[in-house]
Amino acid sequence: DRKAWAEFIGKHPDNTVFQSPEMYDFYGNVHKYSPHIFLARDEKGTVRGVLLAVIIKEYSGWRGRLSSRTIVYGGPLVDDTGKEHLQLLKELLHTLSTVLGKKSVYIQFRNFIEWPEAQAQIFHACGYSFTDRLNLLVQTSGRTETEQTISKSKLRQIKKGLADGSVIRPPRDEKEMRVFYQRIRDLYQNRVRKPLPDYSFFEQFYRMSREGKLGIVRLVAAGEEVIGGVVAPVTSGRNIYEWYIFGLDEQNRKKYPSVLATWVPINYALENKLKHFDFMGLGTPAKPYGVRDFKLHFGKKTTNPGRFSKINNRTLYFVTEISYNILRLFNKV
Repeated sequence: DRKAWAEFIGKHPDNTVFQSPEMYDFYGNVHKYSPHIFLARDEKGTVRGVLLAVIIKEYSGWRGRLSSRTIVYGGPLVDDTGKEHLQLLKELLHTLSTVLGKKSVYIQFRNFIEWPEAQAQIFHACGYSFTDRLNLLVQTSGRTETEQTISKSKLRQIKKGLADGSVIRPPRDEKEMRVFYQRIRDLYQNRVRKPLPDYSFFEQFYRMSREGKLGIVRLVAAGEEVIGGVVAPVTSGRNIYEWYIFGLDEQNRKKYPSVLATWVPINYALENKLKHFDFMGLGTPAKPYGVRDFKLHFGKKTTNPGRFSKINNRTLYFVTEISYNILRLFNKV
């Protein structure tokens, strides 16, 4: 019941586009992505809980089994107004493990909120372990207040980049979207060295964004050359998120493409009266992280929503970890 599903998350105080029917449709059209939706109803048939998960694989066949993981962004969403909300959360987690536990190496919840202690204990009781994971929210309730949280150096770079001829705009067509993908793929292979979805992910997001669904795609261009860009999901009336981003800074130092690509969703939030820009991660607190240092120039409201993870198959997990580290060593991911 898509209508009841959409109405439930629309009214939920922690509503997120990542738990929406549109995101389910998106995942279903991405190569090696498999979405699964779980709805909880009361005795009257009213939706009381939603959990959208996606199984992601890097490869096909037996290698796909090794790389499979179940990811939940910003969920589950549970009606906590009733007395049974903790039991409801427990049943959703149990059902998720029962249905998908044998289909992926591990399950991971990438939280957008800091769960209250009572709910966190339910995760622990269901076999999940918590790891710290920082995040940064930029309040976008007013332009003056928002710009006061951004460092003066970054505000100057935004102005200089635009004055030097950088242009922010949507991709003109799918050909430019493929250029976006080629640029970000090079970044992930040579510097980030983490798995990146294949082109169907970016192609489908772009197509849906043109229909007014999911969020926005913006490029930073210098003439006809794409030098930066961002894929940013949007929760209507609430938040915009930085999902994938890149900037060719070394080749375009005076145009500041990474700074402008980061500014894009902040400015979009201000123009469309959204509450926050969500960076979707600042790394772990104990490890130095250059990207975190860059992001902290745009705000100071850090949180620690963390992640809940559960290993479904320890043998496969061990093999996957070793294989992944070897591939990173040889710059293959």
